Amino acid sequence: MNINSISQTKVNPKIPQISPGDTVRVSFKVKEANRERVQTLLGLVVRVRRRADGGNFTVRRVTYGIGVEHTFPFASPFLEKIEVVRRGKVRRAKLYYIRRLSAKEARLKERRERMAEKVAAEAVVEESVAGESVAEEGSVEEAVGEEAVDEEAEKLE
Repeated sequence: MNINSISQTKVNPKIPQISPGDTVRVSFKVKEANRERVQTLLGLVVRVRRRADGGNFTVRRVTYGIGVEHTFPFASPFLEKIEVVRRGKVRRAKLYYIRRLSAKEARLKERRERMAEKVAAEAVVEESVAGESVAEEGSVEEAVGEEAVDEEAEKLE
């Protein structure tokens, strides 16, 4: 019998694609007595586990010299939103070695290829939106350029 046939997990649509090494800002609901508030946690994704029950991810943060790890289920209704602040360049799936490093040693290099893809996608969108206005401006610039060439030719004569 397969666990997928027993229970269907609903993935939270507010969760972007995250991977180990990413620095994320997680906003989650906290219940205290009779009230509910939203708390944020900015930290490094140490582990991502994708399983049939939805999986979970662990975020590590060092505050006042004390390391705190918090594990969030992907299917949790208490997750408000997750924002990827920075994508880290790592070569492992589980970053448990970060636990024994000091703050400066635990810094990760930033992964640049995703940023390049994002910028390229934004450029394509901008070109499609401003395509007509750029074409019109180009014809105006050509006309102005021809007039400038004519004026320079007159000055030389």
